[in-house]
Amino acid sequence: MTKSRDSQSQGFREAKQAVRNLPSSAFLTDLDSAGSRAVEAWFLGPKGENADELEKLVVQAVRDQAFWRRNFHPNDPTHISEEIKRTDDYVEAQGALREGFEELLAFLKKSVPFFSMRYQGHMNWDTTIPGILGYFAAMLYNPNNVAFEGSTATTILELLVGDDLCQMLGYRIPSEDESTTGAIRPWGHITCDGTVANIEAIWSARNLKFYPIALQKALQQDVRLGAARGLRVRLPTGGEENLVSLSLWQLLNLHADEVLAIPTKLELDFGIDGDVVADAVAKFSLQSLGMYEYGRLFSEKIAAPVFFVPGTKHYSFPKAAALLGMGADNVLGGLRDVAVDLDARLDVNQLRKQLQGCLEAKTPVVAVVAVVGTTEESSIDPIDDIIALRDEFAAKGLVFHVHADAAWGGYHRTVINESFDLPSPAFAAGPPLSAPLSNHSAKHLAALGRTDSITVDPHKSGYIPYPAGALCYRNSAMRDLVTFSAPVVFHGDAEPTVGIYGVEGSKPGAAAASVYLSHRVIRPTRHGYGKIIGQALFSCRKLYARLLTMAKEDDRFVVVPIPRLPSERANLTDAQIQVEIEKIRRLVDQMPAASIVNLDTDQVLNPEAMALLQEIGPDQNILAYAFNFKNADGTLNTSLPLANALNKEIYGRLSIDPGQDIYGYDLIVSTTDLERETYGDAFIEDYKRRLGVGQSAGDIVTVLRSVVMDPWVTETSKGSFIDVLEAEFRKAVNGALETVQPMQSRGY
Repeated sequence: MTKSRDSQSQGFREAKQAVRNLPSSAFLTDLDSAGSRAVEAWFLGPKGENADELEKLVVQAVRDQAFWRRNFHPNDPTHISEEIKRTDDYVEAQGALREGFEELLAFLKKSVPFFSMRYQGHMNWDTTIPGILGYFAAMLYNPNNVAFEGSTATTILELLVGDDLCQMLGYRIPSEDESTTGAIRPWGHITCDGTVANIEAIWSARNLKFYPIALQKALQQDVRLGAARGLRVRLPTGGEENLVSLSLWQLLNLHADEVLAIPTKLELDFGIDGDVVADAVAKFSLQSLGMYEYGRLFSEKIAAPVFFVPGTKHYSFPKAAALLGMGADNVLGGLRDVAVDLDARLDVNQLRKQLQGCLEAKTPVVAVVAVVGTTEESSIDPIDDIIALRDEFAAKGLVFHVHADAAWGGYHRTVINESFDLPSPAFAAGPPLSAPLSNHSAKHLAALGRTDSITVDPHKSGYIPYPAGALCYRNSAMRDLVTFSAPVVFHGDAEPTVGIYGVEGSKPGAAAASVYLSHRVIRPTRHGYGKIIGQALFSCRKLYARLLTMAKEDDRFVVVPIPRLPSERANLTDAQIQVEIEKIRRLVDQMPAASIVNLDTDQVLNPEAMALLQEIGPDQNILAYAFNFKNADGTLNTSLPLANALNKEIYGRLSIDPGQDIYGYDLIVSTTDLERETYGDAFIEDYKRRLGVGQSAGDIVTVLRSVVMDPWVTETSKGSFIDVLEAEFRKAVNGALETVQPMQSRGY
């Protein structure tokens, strides 16, 4: 850590002033405009309906780039003259360019049709027009946001975007007056993706955990810090003590804000320059010495640090554990899986037991990760409950960082954002929302602002071109724990740089411009992005209702979505569950969207249907499900291997073969395997029971997955698109049955 909180606040003020000092013709707002509200104007459209407008604006960007170049020292000589353009070499080069370009355009048509409602494969869909234009326009300037010198415009945009993402997720931006008096300020920056953001989050949390040890050693041994040896810090268990007299366990369990404020205290209260503090601490920091040397110095005193993730974790967390030297193995390493409950959400009771074990064994806990939108089930971990555990264990002397991996689900908070003023945690969804969040989702998304760091991917639910991930810190000083300054490129704290923080070096400023323009046009509130995601939620729940009720008595198959019904969560009888399914069939599946909600005003027309729609399906808009088949006598197949074979065969019929012509694909989904080792016994056994294979041996269940991201209403002038999807599912399932059922007679 090299900067005091005052110097951080000064940097933010200078960045803001840099925006204000731009010429009036190029003035940028602080992203506080109302934005626009027409979803149909935000995308190119499934049939390229907005192509003319996009083409005009792309041409405008190219012409504006040429104008800019011509007016930079206009008296300088030109090089590419008309005479050169008439030479054989030049004409040949232009011909080669056109030929190669046309071949590339033809080959690119083998790409995935993300724009279509038939595409439900991965977490990718069409990108917003402002996102495309922002990226294209900035790309022509080729800025590198590693340093302000190489990105004098787009670094400013990244700072503005960082603030906007922080506010979207619930981190409050203090006023300038509050900042000057020491208010904690959040900070966010663009990364290439959520993997890098997650790695950075665990990296900074680990460094924070060990920073007080280095501070104590520096205070004890460096004469330059002698005046501060009486520095007192607040303990999470209550009271204050001198930092130099704390035990090793106490040093490892100080509140983050208390630790991050120490450099400022040393500067303001004891007159010790920040550079002196940084130099003194570096000699003892984990960042400098590495895990091996720290282990050698403290091998008999410090248990190996751990961090907890749900079984539904993203693969970036084992990567983080491996890269940080903590160990990715769930038993031997520092990464620890927490089993999930029957709804694929982190089991808080299991987490409590594991935290209690760490407290008793004096094992340092670096972080607990909550996933906001798991990639297979779209579940939201109970953030509010995890934060309550954080506070409970802090009072007992065990402190840990809470990180939210909201790469997929962070933008879903826009459904309840009203100009960044959130409703209370007891929020009861109602109009004007296309599809309200469930009470569970609303409660825990509202708690995001109380986490310590958040990963969010604008290139997922923000509909931004790749690459555009992001990491936001509740306390901006966290970023200084992962800072490596490059003096050849960066000079002086006055420059509003972002590239010295985190994992990456060079990164495209075009990504920041893309997020900026998309957020400028489509605000991250319920009137902007909330409309896109609200409609996607509506469509996803309509699909859930159809899959749930799709199999008729004479069908040879059944469909079992992973998300449980409200009646199943309430442990009601089988008869009561069937009553609820019939209610869903009548009020959600068979009822047109226009009969549930006014599509122009979002006014709810059928409160009973909307209340049911609110609580069914996944927490967000990824839907996982599996098929099973009926035997010739009408009984359900009880073999897990045969059920898995069926779903793999269906996937083979509903997935794209690399390099093939995509025009023959009528529906595209994805697949995944749910493993006992990561999900835990309770979840796997319950889902096997629901699928009808509960008595069959096996630890892996193969499921299919539909990611519903399109913001278009499922009812069209040509009928319901859900009917089209059902027809494709039926075709694939019936075809797969012809392959799988004969396997039964062979004793598969």
